Amino acid sequence: MATTHLYSLGCVSVYELKGLVLVYMVWFIDIHNWAISVRRDDTTKRKQRQRVWRVMGLLDTDAWLMLYEGVAASWPTLEEREVVENVGKAGVAVALFVCTALLCAVAAMVVKKQMQKNVNWGRVQATIKEFRDGCATPLQRLQKLAADMHTEMIAGLAKDGGSKLKMLLSFVEKLPSGNESGLFYGLDLGGTNFRVLRVQLGGKDKRIVKQEHEVVSIPPRLMIGSNEDLFDYIAQVLAKFVAKEGNDCKLAPGHKRELGFTFSFPVSQQSIDSGTLVKWTKGFAIAETVGKDVVKELQAAMVRQKVDMRVAALVNDTTGTLAGGRYRNDDVMMGLILGTGSNACYVEQTSAIPKWPSGLPKPEITVINMEWGNFWSSHLPKTKVDDDLDADSVNPGDQAFEKLFSGMYLGDIVRRVILKLAQDACLFGGSIPKNLTSPFVLRTPDVSGMHADESADLKEVAKVIKAAFGVRSLPVETRKVIIEICDIAAQRGARLVAAGIVGILRKIGREGKDVRTVVGMDGGLYEHYPKFRGCLHEALGELLGKEGSANVVIELSKDGSGLGAALLAASHSVNLQKA
Repeated sequence: MATTHLYSLGCVSVYELKGLVLVYMVWFIDIHNWAISVRRDDTTKRKQRQRVWRVMGLLDTDAWLMLYEGVAASWPTLEEREVVENVGKAGVAVALFVCTALLCAVAAMVVKKQMQKNVNWGRVQATIKEFRDGCATPLQRLQKLAADMHTEMIAGLAKDGGSKLKMLLSFVEKLPSGNESGLFYGLDLGGTNFRVLRVQLGGKDKRIVKQEHEVVSIPPRLMIGSNEDLFDYIAQVLAKFVAKEGNDCKLAPGHKRELGFTFSFPVSQQSIDSGTLVKWTKGFAIAETVGKDVVKELQAAMVRQKVDMRVAALVNDTTGTLAGGRYRNDDVMMGLILGTGSNACYVEQTSAIPKWPSGLPKPEITVINMEWGNFWSSHLPKTKVDDDLDADSVNPGDQAFEKLFSGMYLGDIVRRVILKLAQDACLFGGSIPKNLTSPFVLRTPDVSGMHADESADLKEVAKVIKAAFGVRSLPVETRKVIIEICDIAAQRGARLVAAGIVGILRKIGREGKDVRTVVGMDGGLYEHYPKFRGCLHEALGELLGKEGSANVVIELSKDGSGLGAALLAASHSVNLQKA
């Protein structure tokens, strides 16, 4: 049938195809003879052949017999063989290509069938159930987690080291109000790239008149080089950026340019414009910077590079996100990062902060950087997969909350469950695919893409698994299992985030209250993972009820930390101009 179809399309003649089948049958002449024997219904020989196939263990008996009986049915006649001998080389080449493709397609289909046959589906379902039960987040557990978050927040505000939550003071005294005016700069350093930003503010009526930014990569050698080289490089980029100021960028006469510095590394602050580096993360390893004031280091580099600018505010990315959201909306009370890592901050009354340093001026409000990635509770739904991931991480025992859902880890949680199924239940037919044992080879964007796949045959799942692990043939049943794993992991993570938000609402007295509270959100996990985002909103509805959740709004503030830093420089400016 296939040869007739190809012939009708004008691709190749029937004789050419049958001639190629003859070539293949020279290779498999013994199998052909066995097939002929089977066709003669020789029961003894059939049983003998079946034993041979089972010993080979490659394909099941029915598959092999079906394949070669089909070939035997196409065995050419003597007349056809004579024609084959006269076929030109080009014709044989075309026939070879076509038949090879046909045989490969049949082989792939048979291999897929054998893979499905070898899977221990009972063990698969038992493992999935174990993972689902370990990740379970019923409403009662979420309520306990919210209560624990509230308790740990209070303990962290009482004294340093009193809680797994660091509850760091930002010393932000004035959040942007929209009345700020003037020219301000932002610098956002939090990884291998940094962003420089310029914003012209026009006061209450005009708000942001103009905004420009550039993203610059940091050469790897500077991440492990000297302190001076790193900050000089940053200052050089700033100098070039300042030089591009247009005529519409207006710095008031006698005023110095001011900059907000978003520095997303652990620092100890004693004021809004100073901070001592505790340790580097994210691939940076410049030992001489640790223990130094990063604002002074940047300020000195700007002097060396002749950049006339003052650092007016040092903040982390979460605080910057909150400030950027607050500029647009007075109801913003929290900042939340859901990306590679996760953190939260919120607006707190200083009267509720027992550990506020004595002798320092005490404004009415400030922003607390929670460092909530390190939150821990006995009610956290953890599994052996999570314990193994933590043990293999660069910081075992730390960031327990973050490791359950952040973009850095979510993909590897899914990979580890798939690996367990491959090892214990032969999910891939008994073999362990290449790369499946490699940590972090499956990324959270991959999980998001698979989880969003609603096609009948889950093509995106097959595409991602092939790219990540090299699996070329993946039965639909196996794809469904992988989707289920993604769903369990994402649901747990999103619901934990919801519990954390409710804990903060409780601390600031807004849980279930008829008052609008906005969360300024940034990060790819929230922005680019629709099902994670949907689960988060659904869980907030469960925890707060329909009316209570209606008063809690999450607003995306994409790349808001750099803008937020510039706005905080404006709100803390020594040259603050009221419009």
